Formats: sequence, C-alpha cells, structure tokens
Amino acid sequence: MIEILGLVKRFGTLTAVDHLDLRVAPGEIFGFLGPNGAGKTTTVKLITGLLQPDAGAVRVAGWDVTTQTLAAKRVMGLVPDEPFVYPKLTGAEYLRFIGELYGVPLEAQRRRIPELLAMFELSAWGGELLESYSHGMRQKLVIAGLLLHDPPVLVLDEPMVGLDPKSARLVRDILQTLARRGAAVFMCTHILEIAEKLCHRVGIMISGRLVALGTVAELRRRAEGGGGLEDIFLSLTGGQEYAALLRRF
Repeated sequence: MIEILGLVKRFGTLTAVDHLDLRVAPGEIFGFLGPNGAGKTTTVKLITGLLQPDAGAVRVAGWDVTTQTLAAKRVMGLVPDEPFVYPKLTGAEYLRFIGELYGVPLEAQRRRIPELLAMFELSAWGGELLESYSHGMRQKLVIAGLLLHDPPVLVLDEPMVGLDPKSARLVRDILQTLARRGAAVFMCTHILEIAEKLCHRVGIMISGRLVALGTVAELRRRAEGGGGLEDIFLSLTGGQEYAALLRRF
C-alpha cells in the first residue's frame, strides 16, 4: 500500500532523507523510529505529498504521489505532528468540512459525526470553537476526521502525543482494528513501548538513513545484548553511552 523507492530529500547541504527504500503492506502497522532530526517527519511529508522529493518516488495504493497527487491523497489519512485545525470552526463543523472534502455522503456524515465525537468524549465540545480546544482535544478531533473518511492508508506522526491514557488506548485499539480490516498504517513515534506492542515491523532512521528494519524479534537478534525495543534502539543509536554516563552522574 505504501512503496518508497530511492527517496531523497535535501535542504541545502543537509540530506534529510538519504535513498530510502521501504514498503508497507495492507494490514500492517509499521513503526518508524529515530532520534530527533533523523528525518522521520520529512519522510511523512514526502509520503503525503506535502514536500516534493529531490530523487526517488513514493506510491500509495498504486498512485504516484508526485504525478498523481490528488488520487494518492484521496486514499490517505494524515495525522501530523502538530494537529492543524481551523480555529474559527466548531468541532462538528470541522468534521463536516473533512466529510465534504473527501466526499463522504451526507447521510453517513450525519450518522458518523455524532458517533465520533462521542467516541472521543468530545460531544459536549462539538459546538465550541476549536480555538478553545486543548492540544489533546485537537489531536482527538484530527484522528476523528481521519476515521470519518476511512482511508485504506493511514500516515501518523506522533499520534499519541497529548492524549490521555484512555484516549491513547482507544487509538491503539482502533489502529489494530483498521489493520485487521486491511488498512496500512505508517506511524512515527517516540513511545517505544507503543511501537513494541502495536507494530508488526519497525524501522529505525538515523541521519536520514534507514539503519534497521524488521520485527522486534529480528532487531533483538541483531542488537547487542538483545532486550526490549528500548534497549535495541539505544544499541543502534549509541544511546547506551549516555545511559552509562548517567549512571556515573
């Protein structure tokens, strides 16, 4: 469902994404990990057509993101790292806007919007302007908008940030349900526990390069000392040196 071929993105002398090759299959939840500045968010923007690559290609559900941009975007849902909403719309108006943008039938909107607001405990806020929403409430609303048009490809950049534990659990359960139905999920996250429990495979990005790819069990065999995903991540990114310094501190 997501096919990335030789993807390159440069900003001046900085190569943010360096010849990335990656595929995400239908029904797979793929975790994209890496330290700050590794190129994860740039990759998300390239997948979703918000940035144009300097080389390589991205295909989503068979559509080339660069040359068939609108067709590719119709089959995608994006949750960015910062939830963007129009502050002068109400919560319900925002969801209706998303419904119209993606061609969701009016009857389906009338049924689904109240259900989604209730699911994320936003019913009492559905008539309030989004400028009054907290970060976590905006994040939940953006995820609700994604569920409204039910895309086969989901691209999520730190979707759990700002969510309370109950909402985070709800989102995890939703992603697993969508994957069982055949959706492909590409998720950036710093929360390694979530990646370990939720993702079928993970990739670790460092300085624009994909340095590790596989299941947690496969990466455990590769990393020195094995352990959980946190230990694997630290082993591959050099974080164990900082852990040793901290123990001496």
